[in-house]
Amino acid sequence: MRVLVVANQKGGVGKTTTAINLGTALAAVGEKVLLIDSDPQGNASTGLGVGRAQRTTTLYDVLMGEKPILDTVVKTALPGLDLVPADADLSGIELELGQAPRRSFKLRDALAPLREKRDYTYVLIDCPPSLNLLTVNAMAAADAVLVPLQCEFFALEGLSQLMRTIDLVRGSLNPALEIQGIVLTMYDRRNSLSEQVGRDVRGHFGSTVYDTVIPRNVRVSEAPSFGKPVLVYDLKCAGSQAYLKLAREVVVRERERRAQAA
Repeated sequence: MRVLVVANQKGGVGKTTTAINLGTALAAVGEKVLLIDSDPQGNASTGLGVGRAQRTTTLYDVLMGEKPILDTVVKTALPGLDLVPADADLSGIELELGQAPRRSFKLRDALAPLREKRDYTYVLIDCPPSLNLLTVNAMAAADAVLVPLQCEFFALEGLSQLMRTIDLVRGSLNPALEIQGIVLTMYDRRNSLSEQVGRDVRGHFGSTVYDTVIPRNVRVSEAPSFGKPVLVYDLKCAGSQAYLKLAREVVVRERERRAQAA
């Protein structure tokens, strides 16, 4: 089981969209995927068609130690993709856990039984757009970080902050944390700034940046309002095809990583 956290401290970079659609695409190519919604806004849950009424137990119950994680899993309409939902209760988790022992490792401890059972090949964690206890828990539990990066200037500043955060987590909580890759999102080929940002990021991070680029696409934006991933809403659109390509690239990278480790 490989745990990937989808994180960026800057909001509006396509983080939740990437978590939903990468999870869907991985399931479409035969992987067994669990998506954990770790954002109090619950957008990933809504985007997968899991309404408030269905969220009787959430990640909040897991982090508070009230439920094992398997008791909170909701089956989505998509074969191979399950969800641990979130709701507004998560927003108070920092205060409620206070100085609780192992407060930064609550999610890692909760995932330990899943690692033993091996029911899932991938666990994706969608983080809130901030550095708080939820993000720290996700990074402490993860094997690697997948970073969606919007193709605009301010996103580059957010990326440098995120890299510092990853270094801090490595130093204190999770020395094995890797950067799985950086994916360029909301890419507009008609905009010279998109190309410039893409060149700058590739120049600095090299092969860490995925070859796949997620285009700015109206169908990707429309899909969440129907409670569907874009791959279900419109499989043939450019956004859907890009996420399928990204999923294949993620799987290839993971195979290469395992081969090197062996």
